[in-house]
Amino acid sequence: MLRQMLLPLLCAVACLPVAAGETRLQAARIHTSDPAAPVVEAMVWDDDGRIVAVGSAAGLAARHPDARVIDVGTATVIPGMIDAHAHIVGLGLALTRVDLVGTRSKQEIVTRLRAFAADLPDGEWLLGGGWDQNDWPEQAFPTAADLDAAFPDRPVWLRRVDGHAGWVNSAALRAVAGRPQGAALLASGQPDGGLIVRDADGRPTGVFVDEAERLVDAVVPAMDQADADRALALALEAAVRNGLTGVHDMGTSRRDFEQLRRFADEGRLPLRISAYADGDADAFAWLCEHGPYVHPGRRLQMRGVKFLIDGALGSRGAALIEDYSDDPGNRGLLLVEPVRFEQLARRAQGCGLQVATHAIGDRGNRIVLDTYARVLGEAADNDHRWRIEHAQIMALEDIPRFAALGVVASMQPTHATSDMPWAQDRVGAERIAGAYAWRRFAGAGVRLALGSDFPVESPDPRLGLHAAATRQDREGHPEGGWLPDQTLTAGEALRGFTADAAWAHRDEALTGRLAPGLQADFVMLAQDPLAIDAAQLHALEIRSTWVDGKPVFEAAASE
Repeated sequence: MLRQMLLPLLCAVACLPVAAGETRLQAARIHTSDPAAPVVEAMVWDDDGRIVAVGSAAGLAARHPDARVIDVGTATVIPGMIDAHAHIVGLGLALTRVDLVGTRSKQEIVTRLRAFAADLPDGEWLLGGGWDQNDWPEQAFPTAADLDAAFPDRPVWLRRVDGHAGWVNSAALRAVAGRPQGAALLASGQPDGGLIVRDADGRPTGVFVDEAERLVDAVVPAMDQADADRALALALEAAVRNGLTGVHDMGTSRRDFEQLRRFADEGRLPLRISAYADGDADAFAWLCEHGPYVHPGRRLQMRGVKFLIDGALGSRGAALIEDYSDDPGNRGLLLVEPVRFEQLARRAQGCGLQVATHAIGDRGNRIVLDTYARVLGEAADNDHRWRIEHAQIMALEDIPRFAALGVVASMQPTHATSDMPWAQDRVGAERIAGAYAWRRFAGAGVRLALGSDFPVESPDPRLGLHAAATRQDREGHPEGGWLPDQTLTAGEALRGFTADAAWAHRDEALTGRLAPGLQADFVMLAQDPLAIDAAQLHALEIRSTWVDGKPVFEAAASE
């Protein structure tokens, strides 16, 4: 009944002609993420989408009698959710390629690839991603030979689920060898910050890790602009459909930034994109030349830069202080030397940019913390809000340093539930105590900004809320949760995807809460996420998503 009543009301408001005035929404409850008024019944916003009042339904009706009214009955309203670490262009690409997430064997992958390739023109590259060798019986990296029988001539390039490794067939290896740099590195040696996996005789097996992936990317034909635009549109639609009103896009190239800016100019961004330049490349140089960027409509910003210090745990590229427990002699990869990283951080500071750095291993995290401490110096006490992305495997003594340095921990709850079957194998029983340690961070007074790292994980923040509050997968495994002492409450998790995510990008005066002066970015739900069993958070029903007081997604009656 609520849905039948709600959809006509939403249409009635969306179809009204633009005119000076106010809109008043009243619901069973509105969780504001604002300590000044945590739960209210109603809110009012103006035609610019700016909230002018929150409070009781009766009080706001009396004070704003001429406002257009949306009464959503028993629905619950929450602030629009913000993914504090994601890749919006990457999601679009993933949605147009072979999805290998959840595959349990190389044969299953080949079956999916064959089905997808049936519609591809002859000779076109077969691209995909999402495989994870940890889910296969042999739990070992694949080889080009595993693809060659099915695809002897068509080049195949498949990214690992974390994006930090990729797998090719022999046709793709031949394409890499067709370029002088590729030929030289395939013959011998390794690229800085990367690994070409080799067999016992020194021949490339077909797996490229971290910086070595660039050798393959360099020979993959570029997507034309029309296809790139279609891919981005798919990603944006998926984001708002899942209740996201904001995304921190981590590692935005200059080309991708220009595409996003064109979408913003054309009014085609349905949510807010907070972009971080992709390390020491063209976007970083552009920011240093032109200064931090804010689009007039405030749907797009680029005011920071994201660096990478190490690789990923699943591909054993995360930089560890001691050897991998399941790979003696291996301590992972540094993608940039510490001296160079410090130079980059100082340059970013001089350009007035916020610094965010990918660090997964305990050594990688320590290098970043040490570097931040040196670069910030006395300014560590200022409101700089520099960030570490992932903070995944931590030496316990380094966790309090985040608060001491004023560093934000940007973490992704579903990484824990994806990695829990094998993470302890990588680091052992002692180091696992500092892994995915959200409660330890919160207890140390560290601000947590939560995200997904999509398309590595799903763009659905409900899965992040569920993982944070249960430490279980959607089937309820393991019983009681994995390392359950590190769970967050549902309220803490929601704040990590709303107010604290906004704060992490200095957007607390714009969004993240439902309070006077902020924009009316919110999500309408059928259930109350702070009242239901945490095990049901992944199944919250999204009725609609609103940005600047206007619906950007409305669920169909059948959903």
